[in-house]
Amino acid sequence: MNRSDGLVRRAVKPRENGGEGGAAGLNANTPDDNQDSHDGNKDQEDNIDDGDSKETRLTLMEEVLLLGLKDKEGYTSFWNDCISSGLRGCILIELGIRGRVMIEKSGMRRRGLCTRKLILKSDQQTGDVLLDEALKHIKETDPPETVQSWIEYLSGETWNPLKLRYQLKNVRERLAKNLVEKGVLTTEKQNFLLFDMTTHPLSDNVVKCRLVKKIQDSVLSKWVNDPQRMDKRMLALIFLAHASDVIENAFAPLNDDDYEVAMKRVRELLDLDFETEAAKPNANEILWAVFMAFTK
Repeated sequence: MNRSDGLVRRAVKPRENGGEGGAAGLNANTPDDNQDSHDGNKDQEDNIDDGDSKETRLTLMEEVLLLGLKDKEGYTSFWNDCISSGLRGCILIELGIRGRVMIEKSGMRRRGLCTRKLILKSDQQTGDVLLDEALKHIKETDPPETVQSWIEYLSGETWNPLKLRYQLKNVRERLAKNLVEKGVLTTEKQNFLLFDMTTHPLSDNVVKCRLVKKIQDSVLSKWVNDPQRMDKRMLALIFLAHASDVIENAFAPLNDDDYEVAMKRVRELLDLDFETEAAKPNANEILWAVFMAFTK
């Protein structure tokens, strides 16, 4: 199956302009997390300071959820069954970028990314409840498991009853509450005939506009045509937004020509040889292992 087959074709609608806002802050909650010197020099927390120290800092999970939420309604599409696993992929990449987990070495047999295990690198807490909960599960698991397995376990999508305890529950609601605390969302109650549901409409449009604009710029005006030179967080965000079926929400405001270019470049990223990219100097193997897990 072609990796780009899942790309959604937008319905053509009139657009007032090509987007608004400044650059988004694609950084994590704890920029001063300690990493070893190799990862520190390699990723430098993947440029988490976007030049505006006052800008709201979001984790990858929060960014993907924010892209998926309807601005006024405050909930994700009922038809989106991809975002749950996509958010778990975000968690693993966040842990990898922060130097908490890594992919085991390929060894003499040159094993592929999908068969190599995810192993603990540091058990130092991150300060993010979801990340620390996942880190605790990874630490307690022996023998280690693959990235694909961990995405399934954290999502609760496993047939092994002994692994169900690893499921992270109410992830979307917990992330939404984080965004409420950061002033990005608000909380309301809505009635849906047979039940009431807590929703989280957008309260700070500037943060989402910045996020959308930065994603657009990464595949348009700031396109570098080399994934190894792209910001690691932005690269991860593009892949995981696609895996979560929310990338369309970032490109919908574009005019038709820019939309076609943006989607073409996303397809180029999806069609990369992940094994080859992971083997390049200074590559972050966690990113490519997670990307591969979503294309199997």
